[in-house]
Parts: sequence; C-alpha cells; structure tokens
Amino acid sequence: MMHDFLADNHDELARRCRVKVGARPGRSATDEQLEDGIPLFLDQLISTLRIEQTTTPSDSRRVSGPAGGGAALSEVSVSAARHGKDLLAMGLSVDQVVHDYGDLCQAITDLAVERKAPFEVDEFRTLNRCLDNAIAEAVTEFSFLKDAIVADAHASDTREKMGYFAHELRNLLGTASLAFSAAKQGNLSLGGATGTILERSLTALEKLISTSLEDVRTVGPSNIVLDAFSLGELITEIDNAASLSAKMHGCTLRVAPVDPTLALVGTRDLLIAAVANLLQNAFKFTEPGTEIVLTAYASGNRIHIDVQDECGGLGAGVAEHMFLPFSQAGTDRSGIGLGLTIAKQSITANGGQLTVRDIPGKGCVFMISLPRDKMPT
Repeated sequence: MMHDFLADNHDELARRCRVKVGARPGRSATDEQLEDGIPLFLDQLISTLRIEQTTTPSDSRRVSGPAGGGAALSEVSVSAARHGKDLLAMGLSVDQVVHDYGDLCQAITDLAVERKAPFEVDEFRTLNRCLDNAIAEAVTEFSFLKDAIVADAHASDTREKMGYFAHELRNLLGTASLAFSAAKQGNLSLGGATGTILERSLTALEKLISTSLEDVRTVGPSNIVLDAFSLGELITEIDNAASLSAKMHGCTLRVAPVDPTLALVGTRDLLIAAVANLLQNAFKFTEPGTEIVLTAYASGNRIHIDVQDECGGLGAGVAEHMFLPFSQAGTDRSGIGLGLTIAKQSITANGGQLTVRDIPGKGCVFMISLPRDKMPT
C-alpha cells in the first residue's frame, strides 16, 4: 500500500527533496524551506491514503480537499498556504512553490521504482489530487501576498509623491504670503522687488500644479530638460526670496558674491526649489540670532553651492538618515520631513550630488555639486 511505503520511507523522501532543492539553480532554501512544508504535506498524504482505505473514504476530503480544485478548507490547504507564504518571505519565486511539490512527486516515483513498490491506480489518483490541491493553494496564497506587497509599495509611493507635492506647495505659498505681508505692511508697490518675489512664487505655484496635473494625465515620468544659465542670477533670485524667511525665523542670511562669468547646467526651477529647501531647513534648525551663509563657486568642471548653518552640529547617526523620506531628527516637527529628500532628488535629477558635512558643536554644511557649463550666448 502506498501509505505504508510513504510512512516507512518518510525521512528518505524528505532527504531526497532537500537534495533536489539544494541542487536547483538560483536562490533556494533547504532544511528551513522544507521544515514545515513538504514533510507536513507528506504526513497529510499518508493520512489521506489511510482514510481512503476505511469504510468512510470521503472523510479524506477533510484532510486533502476535494478533487477538481475550488475553494475548500482542508488540512492540506491550510499548510500549503502557509508554505507559499514562507517561500515568499524567503524571497523565492512562485516557480519554487511548484517545484517543491513536484520534487516530492518525483522522489516518490524514483524511490518506488528503485524498491519495486507497486501502487494502485486509485492511489496515484489520490497522490495527484493532493498535489494538485496543495500546489493550487500555495500558489494562490503566494500570489495574493505578492500582489499585496506590490499594492502596498504603490500606495507608499503615492503617499510619498503626495507628500512632495504638499511640501513644495507649502513652501511656495509661504514665500508668497511673506512677500504679500511685507508689501502690505510697508505699503510697497507691487512693481518693486517684493512684488517680483510674489509674482515668481505665484508663477511657480501655477507651474507646480500644472506639472502635477500633467503627470496624472501621462502617468509616467517627465523628462528632465537641462539648460545652461547664470549661477549669479540663480543665487540672486534665491537670495531675494529667502531673505524674508530668514527675518521671520530671527536669523541672518549672508550670501557671498558670485563670479558673474560662472554658469551651470540643469533645470532652473528644480535647483531653485532644492536650494530653497536647504535654506528652509537651515532657518528652522539654526540657533536664534545666528547666521546662515550661502556660497556659490566653481572648482574645476563643477559648480558648488554650500549652505552653512549654526544648528549646533549633527547628532550621532543623523547624517546617514537625514535624506530619507519623512525623516525628522530635531524636536521641531512642524514640517513633514520631506525637504531634504526633495532637495536630494532634484539635485540628483540634474546630474549633481548633495552631501552634508558636520561641524561639531557649531553646525553643518550642505554641499551641492553640479556640472559646470559656459555662459549661454
């Protein structure tokens, strides 16, 4: 009888399955993978075959499920679902799920031939039914959990993109509000410098919203267009907008003179937003009454833009995580922890690098490195 053969050779069959799994190319597990999967299925197969030799053979469906598939709760379905889940957790593929049960079938057949053990046709049908149900349940659970992981990742990506949009929207609205308040309190003409800041902020808001709507329509990454432009003009524009925020935070922004012959290549709006985020971060964490310094200069074929603050220095391990989304190391949690992430991604998209250097006991310097170019003609 097949159930006697399986029971007598239980350990040998499990060993042969482990050998087959270990010999398979690519990522595979052996003892860990088979500990609760194949040996347990083998026990359930034996139990099913034994019940089918009794006067109530239909009771075996409680162990192995009915023929023909379909949703049905059984011992095999529960353990196979767990096996599929375990293989996904190990980083294995759906092919591995199918191969595991196929390995057992092959091991049974090979050993039966070696030992000249005859089986009845009905016993082979039961074996196939158990394998069919186990594979179907394991693959179903594996695929369901895999899809859930992908869906979670997509949802997380969507939340992150919404966070970026909200962060940039808040920054631009903040600058526009500061410019409007300054113009109102000083009874200033909107045709002057403050009015220009307000106009640029509103224009940037319109562009941000339009770009977001276009991204929704196209459902794909937008192409980054790189242009050459004056470094000095870029820094001047950033200075005009950021000076208002510096006053609001009770600190001073000092901008070092920029060589008017220097130019860089990149996407102007993205770079302005990136530097603005670094400055907002500096205003937020620098000590009251201290100075933030913005410096832009050339070195070889690179343009460097540095933002130095007086935050008191970075704590242990902060530098390794500060560019991650939603990371907030300080006690001030008024933001959502995306400013530095947006800055880094914007600079990277422009072929640059963003790093940070700690000045223990004093502050830190955020350093941007971008490709240098000639002044456009």
